[in-house]
Amino acid sequence: MPLPLYLLALAVFAMGTSEFMLAGLLPDIASDLGVSVGAAGTLTSAFAVGMIVGAPLVAAFARDWPARGSLLAFVLVFSAAHAVGAVTTSFVVLSATRFVAAVANAGFLAVALTTAARLVPPGRKGRALAVLLSGTTVATIAGVPGGSLLGTLLGWRATFWAVALVCLPAALGILKGIPARPGRTDTADRPSEPALRAEISQLRSPSLILVMLLGALVNAATFGSFTFLAPLVTDAAGLATPWIPVVLVLFGAGSFAGVTVAGRLSDRRPRLVVAAGGPLLLVGWPALAVLAEHQVAFLTLVFVQGALSFAVGSTLITRVLYEAAGAPTMAGAYATAALNVGAAVGPLAAAATLAPVGNRGPLWASGLLVLAALLTALPFSRARQSSRARVL
Repeated sequence: MPLPLYLLALAVFAMGTSEFMLAGLLPDIASDLGVSVGAAGTLTSAFAVGMIVGAPLVAAFARDWPARGSLLAFVLVFSAAHAVGAVTTSFVVLSATRFVAAVANAGFLAVALTTAARLVPPGRKGRALAVLLSGTTVATIAGVPGGSLLGTLLGWRATFWAVALVCLPAALGILKGIPARPGRTDTADRPSEPALRAEISQLRSPSLILVMLLGALVNAATFGSFTFLAPLVTDAAGLATPWIPVVLVLFGAGSFAGVTVAGRLSDRRPRLVVAAGGPLLLVGWPALAVLAEHQVAFLTLVFVQGALSFAVGSTLITRVLYEAAGAPTMAGAYATAALNVGAAVGPLAAAATLAPVGNRGPLWASGLLVLAALLTALPFSRARQSSRARVL
């Protein structure tokens, strides 16, 4: 894989740390700013909404900009938003900074996904996406638990400052390592990019809409439970507060394993990943809810669910890039939007279960979201099998 991919992954690490770090900081933020834990959980949704809005709009606006300049600008805005969030005493202002940071993150990911696809041969998009998303999974292994520990020792604001500072070497790496207009050397043989209207018209494709919907549902399940993992650790599992970073590391290690394995299969055997991982993911969330008080089972299932969530989720997002091949500058925006529709819906659905069900409610909500994904995919899969049978 080209070195610029790893430089992009460094920036994704900083952004992934920010996106996931609230899972370990929600109780402290809620206490400091005088809001409930459920209300603090909406910060995750505010971030996701900014990603949903920002991905297509920013990608469309910046589609003719040099990739290096766009990526650098997005990282610097992201850093500045976290600096403001670190000093504010207003929950409303903090929510606004999360939205602004999310728009910058969305723009970055939309351009980065497209850039990553152009840096590798056509049949290796899945591998390139795995490298890019490894920044997110490493964030869940090191950045998020480290942020949680830093928040425990110095307060949640210190974690926001840390994210702002980590963005600076990422910005330098982009400036030095990313070509202004990345692409393969055969650009003379490649047709010119289609007009924006033609790229947007790709959204009429049923198969593209389907994989975007499936990716959104699986990601909603992931974010729904992950956002409220900290209170689950200390309440249902009965573990002490210092165990929260350990559990986040376990989930992150699982996610890294999942995205690594899926990266090798999603180009050639995506159906195998979804068909095998989807049902296991469906069973895993309710199992985690039922067995939460059994600490060994709880810790094991956290790792397994992290692996399955990212294996299935990253495979579906890779398929978005393939299905949107006719929209070369907007495909990354479509993939980003699919990811973050789920990231917005998941925590809201999970938060709605806290009052009637308790801290295990988000796990049950995640199971229902995965069930909805599988039920949505099943008729389409059967239709394709019938179509193939008629052809044969």
